Amino acid sequence: MIIRKLFKFENAHIVRDCSTVRCRSSLHGHSYKVELLFESNFLDNGQMIYDFGLMKQNMKALIDSFDHAVTLWSEDDKEYMQDMQKHSQRWVILPVSPSCEQFSRVIFLMIDRLLELTSTINGEKEVKIHSVIAHETDTGYAQAFRDDAYSKKMGKINLDKIVFSQEVKNSWSDRELWEKILKNESFINPHSV
Repeated sequence: MIIRKLFKFENAHIVRDCSTVRCRSSLHGHSYKVELLFESNFLDNGQMIYDFGLMKQNMKALIDSFDHAVTLWSEDDKEYMQDMQKHSQRWVILPVSPSCEQFSRVIFLMIDRLLELTSTINGEKEVKIHSVIAHETDTGYAQAFRDDAYSKKMGKINLDKIVFSQEVKNSWSDRELWEKILKNESFINPHSV
């Protein structure tokens, strides 16, 4: 069975080297919708695959990191990156260009790692992320599956190369969330509130 949770965020970026002149040469924004699709052949004690309320915690915090932020590519022009960091408190640096396709891959990897590190307490079994759909516009989206997220052909994404501004970290209930994920620390799902 597959379940789906929808998240939304507003984000600005430039996608260098793309075909569209506006997209590659001007800072612009999108109202993103991100769908997380999870799968399992088992139901937990509440007869669910994974309680949607649990997704409102660390998963939501990671995706919300991109809200009202500018997403930068680590290989972009250094002066541009410094200016964006100087004039925006909320920014994220990715080791890949912030295209819709890469957003779906990055978010897949982030959520997959978080899910791997999370101990469940309500009988959840073999819950895996099936795919991530990142809607950049009402008419365009990218969907990343496990093979896409970990694809060397599409460019390996090192999570330790993702950098969140201090203002983004301050918005998390656990300000050390990303560092804990990178250190492979365990998380325990609390009861949903």
